[in-house]
Amino acid sequence: MPYSTSTPFTVPGLSVSDGHQVGEALQMRLHALNDMQLTLKHVHWNVVGVHFIGVHEMLDPQIDAVRDMVDETAERMATMGVAPVGTPGALVKARSWDDYSLLRDDTTAHLAALDLVYTGVIEDHRALVDETEDLDPVTQDMLIAQVAKLEQFQWFVRAHLQSSSGDLADAGAHTEQDAADQAVESADVTARDSAS
Repeated sequence: MPYSTSTPFTVPGLSVSDGHQVGEALQMRLHALNDMQLTLKHVHWNVVGVHFIGVHEMLDPQIDAVRDMVDETAERMATMGVAPVGTPGALVKARSWDDYSLLRDDTTAHLAALDLVYTGVIEDHRALVDETEDLDPVTQDMLIAQVAKLEQFQWFVRAHLQSSSGDLADAGAHTEQDAADQAVESADVTARDSAS
């Protein structure tokens, strides 16, 4: 028997059409957050190098917080009358991004790649913050709180990539692998300069 993806109701104060529009717009945020928590766990398992333990342990609270965001987003969708879809197949089919590209790699490489992942998720979250401003301020508040936390986590990541002058080792990179390579090269140059 086929299931319905939406109900004939939404939250009080919104039309069913507007409530469902908001709920459906949250689906891609749900996919992005699900992907993000899996990517963070993947990095947690595969990071190596001098700063391993610091990065490994830094990621645990980020993973937990993003998992909470997944649950919060799915529950908001259900509240709006839209069934959240959290299956891996639906995520892969709907996403516009590729799988995270690094396997076992140095802390600097992973952090540079994660910087780009965070940028993509934050930019898309901020776009939906703008879209929900007039339509549903309750959903907008949820998204704003999530963005604030994601931006803080990106700051933690970037602190490992930043020089004392404020430059990011992965600045200008457009792919995870390019960001990783660029950051590792920058770290190697810094290490050589320090040894001189």
